[in-house]
Amino acid sequence: MFTIRKASDRGHANHGWLNAYHTFSFADYYDPHHVHFRSLRVMNEDRVAPGQGFGAHPHRDMEIVTYVLEGALEHKDSMGNGDVLRPGEFQHMSAGSGVQHSEFNPSTTEPTHLYQIWLLPSEKNLTPSYSQRRFDVAGRQNQWQLVASPDGASDSLRIHQDAKIHLANLDAGHGLDYRLEPDRHAWLQVLRGSLTVNGHELGTSDGLAVSDEQLLTLTTTSNAEVMLFDLN
Repeated sequence: MFTIRKASDRGHANHGWLNAYHTFSFADYYDPHHVHFRSLRVMNEDRVAPGQGFGAHPHRDMEIVTYVLEGALEHKDSMGNGDVLRPGEFQHMSAGSGVQHSEFNPSTTEPTHLYQIWLLPSEKNLTPSYSQRRFDVAGRQNQWQLVASPDGASDSLRIHQDAKIHLANLDAGHGLDYRLEPDRHAWLQVLRGSLTVNGHELGTSDGLAVSDEQLLTLTTTSNAEVMLFDLN
């Protein structure tokens, strides 16, 4: 079963300094038909104005992953971490028993375009943790690159959920398959470009929920960048 979540149907909030689109219910946006998909709870596509950002705020019992498409994002947290996340890098924070963090666009001229994604953790009250890693872009050219997993396989970031996150950059006209194990589900988010998945047409910022399928066949109609979640 395939269910398309069109970019134009998402929740939207423009705060001036932040222009945000919500795939699932978030903050003041609530849609009872789009609260979560499996353990995937938040899929926010954000654009942060130069010199602006999120002040220190708390989280708990959530696995938070962030991927920057353009610009940079400066991260600080109550665990003492302070890093700048740039395109090509993947960040994970396990909020666990409680953590505070801030996120800020350090540029005075360039906006930041990012995805922030939350997954429900496999258990509550975990010790908070933070990790960030740059992955070689060649490792996802026309192939799947594992960037997060429950066991840190293939030097991926370790997340506390039975979920695997893959990235792929696809050339126009290129095909790529992904095989799901029995009783697994998938969410595909198109970060850039357009493609078809088992004949379903998807464009930039569209999402696709997949259940009761074994094989996903992607064929691009332009250069495309995608993120795929393999979920229990």
